[in-house]
Amino acid sequence: MAKKLRGFSWIQPILSMLVMPLGFVLWGLATVPGIYLCGEVIDASSTWPEWQQLLALGASIGIGALLWCLSDLLMLGILGMIMRPSLDDAKAPTESWLTIRWAFLALFHRLALPSLQWMVPSFVADLYYRMMGCKVGKGAQINSSSVNDCFMVEIGAGTIIGGDAVINGHLFERDGIHLSKVRIGAKVVIGTMAQINPGCVVGDGAVVASKAVLPKFTTIPPGEVWGGIPAKCIRKADGSKPE
Repeated sequence: MAKKLRGFSWIQPILSMLVMPLGFVLWGLATVPGIYLCGEVIDASSTWPEWQQLLALGASIGIGALLWCLSDLLMLGILGMIMRPSLDDAKAPTESWLTIRWAFLALFHRLALPSLQWMVPSFVADLYYRMMGCKVGKGAQINSSSVNDCFMVEIGAGTIIGGDAVINGHLFERDGIHLSKVRIGAKVVIGTMAQINPGCVVGDGAVVASKAVLPKFTTIPPGEVWGGIPAKCIRKADGSKPE
């Protein structure tokens, strides 16, 4: 377990003051392609009738918003590639460099959410998740923007992550931050608004029902169906119900 960081009480507020403007600067930089496009359209349409100018400008603003989303995800994905740690499990005090590193990655993901919610499911969202460290299998469909702690998540081929499902690779307890891999197998279905917590393993072909909450370090055998809060087995792989 990592050691407690000395001076955390003053390091945290200083970093917070630096990070807040950084987020808005990144969002501002993401607008550059859209602003350039709008400027070009304004120049090109300067001799057009007013209604044509308005239509052209309106269309360019819409495309500019799309470019903002793409630029936002690309910039934050690159920052995620630089900052993400390579580990399976880790524990550290709340007052530690690991917590600070995790906080930066969490911030990048929050900054990506306005763009990401429009891009799921798509290859663009999958690329962002991969850049942030998530292992995404071929043909997986990620319909949620709440795959958090991407560097701690593995999603198998052909798996479907339902809308607004939440996957977390971290939690805070009395002794600090805990990070643990979430491993989701192939051809799994994670239902709408389900929650998967750190250390969970979901076997191939399993189903986690909508709004189910999978407690930390839960293992679901292949082919089983789990549901409820907390989630429990409601149908075994052979189709029978648990006793």
